[in-house]
Amino acid sequence: MGNKMTLEQAKSCPIQFVLAMNDTLNVISGKWKLQIIGSLLFGKTRRFTEIQRTIPKITPRMLSKELKELELNGIVKRTVYDSIPVTIEYELTGSARQLQEVMDTMIQWGINHRKGLFEEEVTEKIAG
Repeated sequence: MGNKMTLEQAKSCPIQFVLAMNDTLNVISGKWKLQIIGSLLFGKTRRFTEIQRTIPKITPRMLSKELKELELNGIVKRTVYDSIPVTIEYELTGSARQLQEVMDTMIQWGINHRKGLFEEEVTEKIAG
């Protein structure tokens, strides 16, 4: 069987399910990683300042740290161009681009959840 596991195999084994979930969360967990990935999903490649402009309140130090971690985990590809001044661009790897569907689902869930909370709040005020 090797390291090639299918979704069905992971779902049928609690241990494999947890391991696969942990692998995913280890790569994308944290306050900023999904926002960085989201920023890169909207542009083919971006420079550091372009990414920073799309994510309110992230500091340059934190963005640098998170980009390094994402690069180590095979999510972000960093390309350095020998120009004056040196140009550095970031883009998502093919593996990371597969997160588009996951992020779309998360965004839809967030929209629905917020709408549900708002509707509950309105209903409670009316009934209250």
